[in-house]
Amino acid sequence: MSSNLLESIGLGSVDIAYFLIGLIALIVILFILLIVQMVKVSNLKKRYDRFMLGNDAKSMEEEITDLFEDIKLLKESSAENKEEIDHLFKKQRKNYQKLGIVNYDAFNQMGGKLSFCLVLLDEDNNGYVMNSVHSSEGCYSYTKTIENGACKISLGEEEQQALEMAMNKGNSD
Repeated sequence: MSSNLLESIGLGSVDIAYFLIGLIALIVILFILLIVQMVKVSNLKKRYDRFMLGNDAKSMEEEITDLFEDIKLLKESSAENKEEIDHLFKKQRKNYQKLGIVNYDAFNQMGGKLSFCLVLLDEDNNGYVMNSVHSSEGCYSYTKTIENGACKISLGEEEQQALEMAMNKGNSD
């Protein structure tokens, strides 16, 4: 059996049965692909029905609008919290965070180290040296101001030691 169409395109010597077998194979492949797509659409429809269960389009639109409003409120709240946290961090810089203390015997007569120097510094190394000198006649306390890690009044050996201790504690954190 010969075909004029096949002869006109130069395939007149090919048996038409091969073309029929090829077409049948193509139809089977397309049928399998159709079944796969139908299963996928069915699964998608089930998921859609589950999603829309008890809701109509209007109530879904309201739900989505409410979610966007909630997100907007959360963003505003987050921005406010960030500002408050920044404010707290700025205040924290001024709190005393570094401490140095040195006990010593002021007059080498008491037999104990009852005198002490206490240094309190903030993050910028501003603060005070508090010195308490204990002697047999009494206890005397005084303070010196520290600005940027230095004192305008000369410091004693114990005071300098306590200041360095406090400043080094801030560097190790």
